[in-house]
Amino acid sequence: MDEFDLINTYFARAPLGTDVLLGIGDDCAIVQPPEGRQLVMSIDTMVDGVHFPHGTAPERIGVRAMCAALSDLAAMGARAHWFTMALTLPESDPEWVSAFAEGVFSVANRYECSLIGGDTTKGPLCVTVQVHGSVEPGKALRRSGARPDDVIYVTGNLGDGAAALAVIQKQLTVSAGTYSYLLKRFYAPTPRIPEGEMLVGMASAAIDVSDGLYADLGKICEASGVGAVVEVTSLPISEHWRSYTTEGQSQQWALTGGDDYQLCFTVPSEHAPRLDSWIAEGRINATAIGRITHKQELLLVKNGKPFELERRGYDHFG
Repeated sequence: MDEFDLINTYFARAPLGTDVLLGIGDDCAIVQPPEGRQLVMSIDTMVDGVHFPHGTAPERIGVRAMCAALSDLAAMGARAHWFTMALTLPESDPEWVSAFAEGVFSVANRYECSLIGGDTTKGPLCVTVQVHGSVEPGKALRRSGARPDDVIYVTGNLGDGAAALAVIQKQLTVSAGTYSYLLKRFYAPTPRIPEGEMLVGMASAAIDVSDGLYADLGKICEASGVGAVVEVTSLPISEHWRSYTTEGQSQQWALTGGDDYQLCFTVPSEHAPRLDSWIAEGRINATAIGRITHKQELLLVKNGKPFELERRGYDHFG
């Protein structure tokens, strides 16, 4: 198939709403932003052998690429609308592309996010997704809003991404049920878009955990000019796999493993009781893990005593 047959066959689908005035098929797309809302945009790239193992099934690659990209919108408290995609392929294999596209749209449709354009090229396998969303003016969650005495929370569980990678690389052996759980968490992490929208007006700062909690919380601290203390015994770690590792290993993975795509966010102490009531009611799955401090350093403690890291988090060039 040539480039244009590939696009028309697998990607030129009808928009999900009336906000796309001109979609795939021209030099640019034309969209109508929601009235009275600000646009937010993010771009995310996944490279074969770096962000997913070589030989990964194409549908899984499509799902993972979309989930990771949408996670950035969640961290801003944004609602998803559209995305563009650049796809570099070693060859135009129709069977591969068809499965990849199904993976992409299975996630995009769930969040009512329309594909409005992109590019295809020949080369080493690489997927780039740019997502576009919206927020109420001035309401976007940022990294720079944390203040001393804010409570630090994370959604879901931490360390799943690192544990899954260890299983995929055959460094960790687990039961069939745990294997299934971890593969789903790695290839189909849930973008926390509903949680992000819930936190607008509640959280003072937020970030999605892609490079590891320690590294990503550090970005909040740096942007906000504050520090933090985290109690590692409070980190939420899944019972699915923690019994297969030592306590120290599971805590290291929860702090530095990355690929969890959970939200780490801070809440002013006066709002924390309200959030805690949401947690108790099951409206949001989140755990308090520490507090923001005046001193600009990120401290880890275990039962009140200093806790040392083996590594700091993922860095492409580190």
